[in-house]
Amino acid sequence: MDTGKYDTVIVGAGVAGLGAAVYTGRFQMKTAVVGETPGGTIILTNDVANYPGFSQITGLDLAEKLQAHVNNYNVETVEKVVTRVERCPEGCFKVFTGNEYLHTQSIIFATGTEWKKLKVPGEKEFTNKGVHYCALCDGALYKDKIIGVVGGSDSATKEALLLVEYGKKVYIIYRKEKIRPEPINLNRVMGHKRIEIINNTNVTGIKGNTFVTSVTFNEPYEGSTEFQLDAVFIEIGHIPLSGLAKEIGVEVNEKGEIKIDRDAKTNIEGVFAAGDVTDTVFKQAITGVAEGATAAYSAYHYVNEHELICCHSDEE
Repeated sequence: MDTGKYDTVIVGAGVAGLGAAVYTGRFQMKTAVVGETPGGTIILTNDVANYPGFSQITGLDLAEKLQAHVNNYNVETVEKVVTRVERCPEGCFKVFTGNEYLHTQSIIFATGTEWKKLKVPGEKEFTNKGVHYCALCDGALYKDKIIGVVGGSDSATKEALLLVEYGKKVYIIYRKEKIRPEPINLNRVMGHKRIEIINNTNVTGIKGNTFVTSVTFNEPYEGSTEFQLDAVFIEIGHIPLSGLAKEIGVEVNEKGEIKIDRDAKTNIEGVFAAGDVTDTVFKQAITGVAEGATAAYSAYHYVNEHELICCHSDEE
């Protein structure tokens, strides 16, 4: 790992981070991309059919193509976990991976989110084998199948409305008495013949052979606590991975998402953010890549307009 000072360090190696790296590389900025898993969560998606330019591609293939593009430039990739970030008094930053750190003039946070999990038996074992977290990514795999959506929010309802375009029948499974979508989506769900709501019910387990075949409930439904399904889409929320940013004073909203403006700037000079960790509403691979490009552009101008002289030696 280079011990010299970087123009920018991109924290997060998912599609938003890689998108940023393509542009910082093109701008000839001294750049490091730091992330434990190159490609991020999209590598868990078997079928990506909504990324312009590819009618169908696996998440792993898309991530590898983005990484290959980054490799055309003088960008360093560090496959490590960022443990903390420090802001120096002069305005520069130190990005730590354990006892080592990278010294940088600017930071782009592209740390993404993690899905909230049900934490029930079978969820981990059948992930991408009938257990999914993105209808737009994986719904087309279940044409004419029986699909369950776990959750009661507006997002869960929209997932169900999308999935019913593929599936023979879609069940919304919610732990409380009533689902809580926006009125327009509630009306669409209630008026759809192939969507049924199962209220006051928790999924307690997921079963299958090679792929999902059923789920278990905490309460009997139609006389049984086991219910036949071909797929389960879990939509109970996301957790923004914004902890590192918050530690240096970056503002977040009530959801924990990093607040950015149209230029991907945060409230702290020299700190930018892109992708699912931000407070933008529409979160897709393509929008994350675009935000990464915007963040790179903003970081480029910031570095060129600010000559930071950091008194903290990289040899201390």
